Amino acid sequence: MKVVALLEGSYSVDVSKKFIPFNPAVDKPSDRPASLFVYIQPFLVETKNDLILIDTGLGYDNETGGLVLHENIKKAGYAVNDVTKVLMSHLHFDHSGGMVKNTGGSLSISFPNADYYIQRGEWENAYSNISKSYKTEIFDVVQRSGQIVFLEGDGNINDEISYEITGGHTEFHQVFHIEEDGEHVFFGADIVPEPEQLQRKFIAKYDLDGRKAMELRETYGKKAIEGNWTCLFYHAKAKSIAKVTEKQGAVIINEVLQ
Repeated sequence: MKVVALLEGSYSVDVSKKFIPFNPAVDKPSDRPASLFVYIQPFLVETKNDLILIDTGLGYDNETGGLVLHENIKKAGYAVNDVTKVLMSHLHFDHSGGMVKNTGGSLSISFPNADYYIQRGEWENAYSNISKSYKTEIFDVVQRSGQIVFLEGDGNINDEISYEITGGHTEFHQVFHIEEDGEHVFFGADIVPEPEQLQRKFIAKYDLDGRKAMELRETYGKKAIEGNWTCLFYHAKAKSIAKVTEKQGAVIINEVLQ
């Protein structure tokens, strides 16, 4: 397998749920009070059978009006039409914005040759819950495309890809496992968004069930150590692709260079 991190940038976000570009080298956190500061990076995973995109970022455009996500895929040496599967952990805007592209004010599907794998419960909650975290105009386009594959509970997409509902962050948040030739890639999405979160216990206010999310981080951290998983961290500042080990009771994050 080959794994590529598609860094979309760093942003601040406040109660308005607007993601504003933030350059740590220039911008000051004190100028953006009551904000979270996050990095956004979807991932590409190439297997023998598929080119898989895991979550789709914010869907922001570059200076020339092209999708940043598309540009990053091309920089990685692939064509946009090579993507065969889009795996969605959940549908908050910072994970789902790139499912579609905006061309002259018209929204269309971003990956015409891919199926989009989404938990049905997450989809239904996105429409029924009034929340600034969901942008239903995006979902309308995906629905019209006919490219959605709804998932129910835990299961397998094929021999390489499996998924588990975790809850914690959203009610139907899910994580993904990709296994091939003895390698095991794990995407924890917003249950394990940063590697440092495996090194300390805390309850986050941004989770639907903070205690459950905390317990899940500990569970997946132990499994990653025991199984020698390659972990993908969507909101990582550094070491977005890493192995997790333990030494004298301390969790160690070891970057994997691709």
